[in-house]
Amino acid sequence: MAEREKGGFWVGAAAVMFYPLTWMARSVYRHADRIPRHGPALLVMNHVSHLDPAVDAVFVHRNKRVPRFMAKASLFRIPGFGKILGGSGGIPVYRGSGEAGDSLRAAHQTLRDGKIVLIYPEGTITKDPEGWPKRAYTGVARLALENDVPVIPIARWGTQDIWNGYTKKFRPLPRKTVVHSVGEPVDLSAYRDKERSQVVLREVTELLMERVQDQLVEVRGQQPSRSSRADDGEGRA
Repeated sequence: MAEREKGGFWVGAAAVMFYPLTWMARSVYRHADRIPRHGPALLVMNHVSHLDPAVDAVFVHRNKRVPRFMAKASLFRIPGFGKILGGSGGIPVYRGSGEAGDSLRAAHQTLRDGKIVLIYPEGTITKDPEGWPKRAYTGVARLALENDVPVIPIARWGTQDIWNGYTKKFRPLPRKTVVHSVGEPVDLSAYRDKERSQVVLREVTELLMERVQDQLVEVRGQQPSRSSRADDGEGRA
């Protein structure tokens, strides 16, 4: 049996905060053995609810690893929560500022240190009315191509039924089910020797999000509609 990755005081504090939140739902984990028990990995996930970071953190922790989240910088300014997020290795993302590059450099270093980085490439919870992933930022492609580590697509579904960020509805009862489905590592060997052009970065980003969506299709048992697959109109770097 693999030993649990040690996280320290702040990871323990996060566990005390997050584990009780997951008790609101039944947790179903599919193919969780695909998460490496040792060494670096980049976990690429969809984002449907503000509850996602808590349940995703517990999911990874239950699989004996400590997730380092890439999260928007504003979350680090929330009293209490921000301290735990930063203390447990979270990486603030500064979009549209001179500090944006610092976020990627910190994530690169975290992977080089043999840790797990968890990223939501969409940047925020999806605006798609059916909950399918929308056009993502290409930072995930930069991380995936510049670090020769397992890049693992994961879909999570069910948190939006508990806390819907756009309708502002919080419905813990009746008890829901939250499913995590882990895909096989994505083979990016065809892209690693190519120039990191915007075209290549966009292509790799779309490939990774397609793999996440494949897992989501499996969980939901349905395909996205034509309108859901359409671009949301946001040109994202």
